[in-house]
Amino acid sequence: MKIALIAHDRKKELMVKLTLAYLPVLEELELFATGTTGLKITEATGLAVHRFKSGPLGGDQQIGAMISEDQLDMVIFLRDPLASQPHEPDVNALIRLSDVYEIPLATNIGTAEVLLRGLQAGFVDFREVVHEMDNRVI
Repeated sequence: MKIALIAHDRKKELMVKLTLAYLPVLEELELFATGTTGLKITEATGLAVHRFKSGPLGGDQQIGAMISEDQLDMVIFLRDPLASQPHEPDVNALIRLSDVYEIPLATNIGTAEVLLRGLQAGFVDFREVVHEMDNRVI
């Protein structure tokens, strides 16, 4: 499973804490992140993280491209809703792509934990079940 991890500046420490708390789950996954977020995660956890550019320099768009190419399974994007972002259109495009391609997206710590607990519990991917049902001969 491939997961993207993104955090605005004031949420990076929270992202690091989240990755430390769910280290046993995350070490089984292929991780992608925007620049500084990925660096901080790697430094704190030792996890292998494929790092893209920082969000304002195109990292959000790079992750969006992965979504549109069906190369990501989940996005955890800890946004700072109280700070203006110079790349807000890119942020909105990423959220929109997650909706278009039905990729689970957490934009806050509560939803991120629900998604990670689901992975921990081994919940079934609804999209795979629907795909299998569509391919059955009745």
